[in-house]
Amino acid sequence: MQRKRKSHNINHKNNTIMIRTTFDRLREVKDSLPHGSMDAIAQELGMEPDAVRAFFKGEGNEEAGYHIEPGPEGGIVTLTDTRILDVALRLAWVAQKGL
Repeated sequence: MQRKRKSHNINHKNNTIMIRTTFDRLREVKDSLPHGSMDAIAQELGMEPDAVRAFFKGEGNEEAGYHIEPGPEGGIVTLTDTRILDVALRLAWVAQKGL
């Protein structure tokens, strides 16, 4: 049986959480979200919906806590600001559970 490779690493440094994942994994999260989630995430976090869409398109930047570098599965993404991902994962989980 082939084991699936871990899709992210979490490092605790200077009381912040840094997540390293792949761009393909972020796309999987986005694709699992119910309709209207980009607006819901933006409203919850007090940001523009276009900023949330840009995050999932790989258009984030280091100032926004997002860095992408060439690598497997669409590239390696380092997140130092995980708020968008945190909310997206919660919404995806709720949708999957039908809550």
